[in-house]
Amino acid sequence: MVGFDSAWTDKLTAPGAVCAIRSDAQGRRSSSEPQLATFDQALEFIAAERLSCDLCIVALDQPTIVPNLTSMRPVDRVAASLISWLGGGVQPANRSKIGMFDDAAPIWRFKSRLGASDDAERARSASSGLFLVEVFPALALPTLEATYFGRLLAPRYNPEKRRRFRQPDWSSVTEVVRRHATTEIVPELALWAQQVSSLATPRKGDQDKLDAAICALVGLMWRTKPRTETIMVGDQDTGFMIAPANANVRSKLNLAALKLGVAIDGAAAIDQ
Repeated sequence: MVGFDSAWTDKLTAPGAVCAIRSDAQGRRSSSEPQLATFDQALEFIAAERLSCDLCIVALDQPTIVPNLTSMRPVDRVAASLISWLGGGVQPANRSKIGMFDDAAPIWRFKSRLGASDDAERARSASSGLFLVEVFPALALPTLEATYFGRLLAPRYNPEKRRRFRQPDWSSVTEVVRRHATTEIVPELALWAQQVSSLATPRKGDQDKLDAAICALVGLMWRTKPRTETIMVGDQDTGFMIAPANANVRSKLNLAALKLGVAIDGAAAIDQ
């Protein structure tokens, strides 16, 4: 599982970050330490990981399917219904965003060179291959930590937004990563999260690394957890996201999807 927080644009001065979680034939898990990476560096990182594995799932924190010229994708609207209630925001993805999703944007070069399948469901059961799935840490966090589920309870852990940043939230999110890495028996990642939790003044790059770790954990959960504990919002035509989802999160997303006519888990949302 490769978690990649791309930062959406390709600036050498503001790269994203990558992190890998590996599982050998005996089920033993290990991980790389999250590191900063541009799109090209992420491709090199993924290629190196692919040398020693049959199956690779790249969990990318950036829209990977953006057919709409303006406004928001259907999946973004559903995600926003939850994220805005939590106190966060969803950046609209459309082809008019120059440098992010226009024809020359780095995401499309990345996808072309990667050559991965967008079939998220097949990624759960395939024994080999390369898959690309879109994830969103903010969508995963209210399931990874139940205390984040509530009106305006989203953690403010982005140090770039100084007025909103809260040091206790940084410690809390790193603890969430440490706890889940421990539960999933990924000791190196758990140790890394424990170490960065005490950073007195984390920087944006530190948050990118933390989000890359969350992306990798989400990819692992998508592959290994029962299907009832995960969710896929949207579709391969208009864009989709995957995330772990407890009952509260699933209910709220399903309600929004039902109103907006957006697919959940490959089918029309149902009235619960």
